[in-house]
Amino acid sequence: MTVDLVAKLDDKLRAKRESFDKIPVVDIAPLLDGSDKLSVARQIRWALSNTGFMYVKNHGIPRDFVDSVFDVSRRFFELPMSEKMDLHVGKSDVALRGYIEPFGENTDPTKTKDLKECFDIGPERSTLEGPFFGANQWPSDFPEFRELTYGYHQKMVDLAKKLLKGIALSLDLPENHFEALMRNPISIQRLLHYPPQRGYVGENIIGIGAHTDYGNLTILAQDDVGGLQVMNRDGDWVEGTPIPGTFVINIGDLVQRLTNDVYLANMHRVVNTSGRERYSIPFFIDADFDATIAPLASCVTAANPVRYKPVTCGAHKFGRFAASYAHLAKAG
Repeated sequence: MTVDLVAKLDDKLRAKRESFDKIPVVDIAPLLDGSDKLSVARQIRWALSNTGFMYVKNHGIPRDFVDSVFDVSRRFFELPMSEKMDLHVGKSDVALRGYIEPFGENTDPTKTKDLKECFDIGPERSTLEGPFFGANQWPSDFPEFRELTYGYHQKMVDLAKKLLKGIALSLDLPENHFEALMRNPISIQRLLHYPPQRGYVGENIIGIGAHTDYGNLTILAQDDVGGLQVMNRDGDWVEGTPIPGTFVINIGDLVQRLTNDVYLANMHRVVNTSGRERYSIPFFIDADFDATIAPLASCVTAANPVRYKPVTCGAHKFGRFAASYAHLAKAG
């Protein structure tokens, strides 16, 4: 029997190999050191109003530290399935902490099954407090996994808050605008593994289905495999080519609501036809569970009237998760 090792993409999954001047690389050092915050804010405004995505460089997170987190992530996903399932996300109830098996979470469930496996952690809690807040689950006899992944989570919380200062400035708001909404924010540190796909690849099964992110901000570390696709203004899928030393930043639904569609929470997906295992490390930060998100007055004009009713962060985010997780759907 001949094994077809070459992926044959459905036409709907093809992405253009275009110059990524369209998704800019923003040097955020002047934001972090305070030397030229407004210049960075102007670049952020262009990126988020035109693409919803940007690469950032000079972000202050050492490359060797990021590499060490990728290493323990690979080692975790190489564990026997039985050990990973012992940490299944369903055991954490609504805290949503732990392992998600292939097809266990589907982000575009009416069209696509997600060929990926995940591991999620968040702020440490001793007991279940409610949606997104509870005890993390950790593999036994793997102390460096816990140390490195939780340490990475903490560094991402700090970086995200600095980036949100830049976003606030980009909207002509005080740089501390988001602090009042983020006294105890929802945050999720995720590890992802995408097996390669071979043969015919259609929209029914891909790495992760087309979606927008649910909250405020995402910080993504990619390996060198590629596979991220971002939809541009023309509705074309464009490859999110990995750039060494950068993070991919994108905003989620809540910032689009906050800006009344001035900024875009853009559609994206992952299609891994590289022939290699793909790993990525996305971090998601939102607002407090009960924080109210409503369009900013400065983003409402006669030409752009109010497009959204106020929502609370937690209710919006949990509703999106409930549509994606099998164990939540069964519970409901």
